[in-house]
Amino acid sequence: MNTNDTALLIIDVLNPFDFTYGETLADHTRTIVPPLLKIRDHCRENGIPVIYINDHYKLWKADYQKIYQTCHNERSDAIMTPLKPGDDDFFLIKPKHSAFYGTALNTLLHQLSVKTLILTGIAGNICVLFTANDAYMREFKLIVPSDAIASVSEEDNRYALTMMENVLKATVAPTENLFGPS
Repeated sequence: MNTNDTALLIIDVLNPFDFTYGETLADHTRTIVPPLLKIRDHCRENGIPVIYINDHYKLWKADYQKIYQTCHNERSDAIMTPLKPGDDDFFLIKPKHSAFYGTALNTLLHQLSVKTLILTGIAGNICVLFTANDAYMREFKLIVPSDAIASVSEEDNRYALTMMENVLKATVAPTENLFGPS
């Protein structure tokens, strides 16, 4: 992986999980926190831009502090607290499933000369998959750490990973294989 043209996307980890199947998604998301932290720390240490892109929760402000406060609760704490964006990270809001739809993401990636995206976050079978599809159509190379995306259903998560690998030509592998052992 060429770190000079790579960026990490962390999708929708600021989340209250207060919807139907939210508890199940939160349980699955807790399992991706350690690999996601490893990836994020690796990227920060190697000068790879870290870009959080998140639902806005009707705030319509790209202010991660306000979104964090709105989403933070007992269910989300073990996910959101360790994964909270840092001051040097980028933070964008999105109105729909894809991180590209209605956002400045494409412009930011071109400004940063990014050609490769590491995709992580939730929900793997919706927001991550739709983002991967839009990135593929924009000719970005895709890397998807298989243990750093979560969906409500494990079956749906596996399907999304299969689609990203087979259709969108993503490199899909566990974090350890992509970034080395812990």
